Amino acid sequence: MKVKENYIIHPDFMYIFGVFDRNAKLCTIVRELNRTFIVDKSPLEILNDSIRCIGFDLRGAMKTAQLFLGNKHMCPVMINPIHKICVFPNKSAKHPDAMWFNPTHIIRTNTLRRNTKVEFSNGLVIIVPSKLYSFNHKLQTADQYMKMTNRITNNPPTIKKGPKKGA
Repeated sequence: MKVKENYIIHPDFMYIFGVFDRNAKLCTIVRELNRTFIVDKSPLEILNDSIRCIGFDLRGAMKTAQLFLGNKHMCPVMINPIHKICVFPNKSAKHPDAMWFNPTHIIRTNTLRRNTKVEFSNGLVIIVPSKLYSFNHKLQTADQYMKMTNRITNNPPTIKKGPKKGA
């Protein structure tokens, strides 16, 4: 499998997770609707690069999510509000093998021997080492956050101006 140097998350993105190469460098496996490949960057670097494309950074996106959702652990992150791409991790981002999911492509989840079976829009099924309740809670929080940010994007608050000086 050819290794890409860079990757920016776009609407075909389904999930990513970290893997170590033979030199113990953290790289990322990226799964899109029609292809899978490796990127020579960590998952957090890919998230940050993708958010920087729209003028923000991962740290700010995480703080914004906490502002909207309360100081929760493992908050979803808005990658691109224009394309409505929000991702969520199955475990703490500090874990190199954390998986980051795009809820848009998740069709169904079920329990399978204390893990979560995830079915995607392209028919792919994977097993995630996470309890169904925990995974579904994160999925629901990401969906809620996406709706909140879309509402603000589509209906920005109006700012009332005070009287003009000298009027």
